[in-house]
Amino acid sequence: MNAHEIDYQIYGEEMQYVEIELDPQEAVVAEAGSFMMMDNDIKMDTIFGDGSNQEKGVLGKIFSAGKRILTGESLFMTAFLNEGHGKKKVSFASPYPGKIVPIDLSEKQGKFICQKDAFLCAAKGVSVGIEFSKKLGRGLFGGEGFIMQKLEGDGMAFVHAGGTLAKKELAMGEMLKVDTGCIVGFTQNVDYDIEFVGGIKNTVFGGEGLFFATLRGPGIVYVQSLPFSRLAGRVLAALPRGGKDKGEGSILGTLGDIVGGDNQF
Repeated sequence: MNAHEIDYQIYGEEMQYVEIELDPQEAVVAEAGSFMMMDNDIKMDTIFGDGSNQEKGVLGKIFSAGKRILTGESLFMTAFLNEGHGKKKVSFASPYPGKIVPIDLSEKQGKFICQKDAFLCAAKGVSVGIEFSKKLGRGLFGGEGFIMQKLEGDGMAFVHAGGTLAKKELAMGEMLKVDTGCIVGFTQNVDYDIEFVGGIKNTVFGGEGLFFATLRGPGIVYVQSLPFSRLAGRVLAALPRGGKDKGEGSILGTLGDIVGGDNQF
């Protein structure tokens, strides 16, 4: 497997985007909705699957696309091919505040495992597949079910992490405990499992969930401080009741809502 060799630059701090430079006939594939801008002479094309099995005929394409259905993604991806004579650039934006993480698969033994919604884009030739969990507890309580995404090949791939990114390099046997939603991804040698928090008070009143992930080295783990599910939950909790302004600056607070007739009973 030989993925296209692409150059890139990441811009921004909190809302980042990655600019990818393509030589003539080089291409990059991306999830729908991540495209930001591109130079002239770059052709955008919708492809079946991830583009890594195009030479294997119809069955290869169907198998590639079928893997994406199992991870909850679309059957199709978008390929951006430089049809010009010189170098051209195409950019992809992060979906919410956080960091874009470049993953050189040739330095990760050809495989990287990540949350299914973390993948942003990759050099054409990188396979975007599925990683089945072989452990019942991880499948039932891991937050991602039995399936996570795996990126395979020898090219560059880009994943997105919400909030601030932490990179942990685990030694042989070293263990890290993480909230299940905060995992961005990890190298293939990391052993991943689920552990019950334990304790009646922790279970009933802890507010941190009943399980956390245990990751045991050797390998590299990427952790995000703000998973999208947590961000979405906080946004929903802050929505005004009845479609009206919550009035955080009000001195009266809830009493003011009662006087103003804004309470819903």
